[in-house]
Amino acid sequence: MVAVGDDVSVESARRIALRAQGFGSARGRVDVRRVRKAIRRAGVLQLDSVNVVCRSHYLPAFARVGNYSRASLDRMSWGAHRELFEYFWGHKAALLPLDVFPLMRWRMLAAERQVWDDELSPDVTAPWSVVAGMRRLTAERPGYVDQVLRLVTEQGPLTAGEASPDGVRRKRSDPHPDPSTGTMWNWQDAKIAIEYLFCTGQVTIAGRRHFERIYDLTERVLPAGVLDAPVPTADEARRELVRIAARGLGIATLKELCGGSGQAHFPLPAATGREVIADLVDAGDLVPVRVEGVKQQSYRWHEAEDRPVEAQTLLSPFDPLIWNRDRTHHLFDFFYRISIYTPALQRVHGYYVLPFLLGDRLVARVDLKADRQNSTLVVPTLTAEPGAPDFVEQLAAELHLMADWLDLEHIAVPADGRTAAQLTERIRVTSTPARSVTADAEK
Repeated sequence: MVAVGDDVSVESARRIALRAQGFGSARGRVDVRRVRKAIRRAGVLQLDSVNVVCRSHYLPAFARVGNYSRASLDRMSWGAHRELFEYFWGHKAALLPLDVFPLMRWRMLAAERQVWDDELSPDVTAPWSVVAGMRRLTAERPGYVDQVLRLVTEQGPLTAGEASPDGVRRKRSDPHPDPSTGTMWNWQDAKIAIEYLFCTGQVTIAGRRHFERIYDLTERVLPAGVLDAPVPTADEARRELVRIAARGLGIATLKELCGGSGQAHFPLPAATGREVIADLVDAGDLVPVRVEGVKQQSYRWHEAEDRPVEAQTLLSPFDPLIWNRDRTHHLFDFFYRISIYTPALQRVHGYYVLPFLLGDRLVARVDLKADRQNSTLVVPTLTAEPGAPDFVEQLAAELHLMADWLDLEHIAVPADGRTAAQLTERIRVTSTPARSVTADAEK
């Protein structure tokens, strides 16, 4: 199939993508309203347990608004008057605005029926550990899930470790009951049961303790107005979810809008995605276009803007702007892979590498680490992109801003090379009396 629509240069597509994600506006006074707007523009805040710099869900708002209070995001996520909720199907494990909850009800109801791979519901999925685990529990321990739900009802909120109705736990030396889920995801039966209840919406995440999920009945956690809101049909919900993705991406292919394998905000099977996108094209929400260098059909959100972008920020590896690595490669000519799962000897750019966005280009890869014991923001490795403009002054300013945000007193640049040496000097010149800089903290 030949792509149709007006031609869009890759430079224009890049600006559209950045504007759609909320980049380009000047950083200034930061309040909850600006944080709320930044989250809306991002669409999804992916959760991840890696805490090398800070938890990943904090970083997208920092990238867009600057030095905001992480405690305010905690209150928005898990406080008494929360504005966000957790669910596994927002990209991956993620925080989503509360008004998205009704859009997930069709998936929750399908999960309750356990139609994971029913031919009539091919787009209903759940984490494989839940699917395989529930197939086993249904056969081996009928009624067990009801026991877990009763325990949460009577004693919640509870962690997964506290949710076992009989206290029986598999020992490390015991064989895994289901090798299909792999060693990492071969959960205890209580964990499988409570995650299934989470998938169905009967329980939700009331909070986190040392980043461990705490579960409680959804009716005791989320506002009544959200739970009582009209539930759209599955088709209506899918269209609105793709609209959210399209607004957040600005310009994208079908896979980028609703593809699986961590490529999109809300994944759908290809056939379902094609139907939804066709409906949105007919409605005028999406405009077919041909993006330079992209063979697949692309679509532009009808309100997307192509205007100059003067951004300056460090990006989380899980930022919605760059989590689709193929899209990042095409739009920014930036081949990016996270290195935390790469053996140390095979890492090229460092362990936890944050791309540095300057203007509308990704100009450097900045390996970062928050050494909390020594109150130091550390740059173990720094790699400039080929042909990148001078970015030392801007990166120094960004590191100062991040150190302030993370309440760190020092900045250390043990990275090798001329650019790292220039960065060290620039940070030294611009350091306040309360902050020091060293170039050999880890050598």
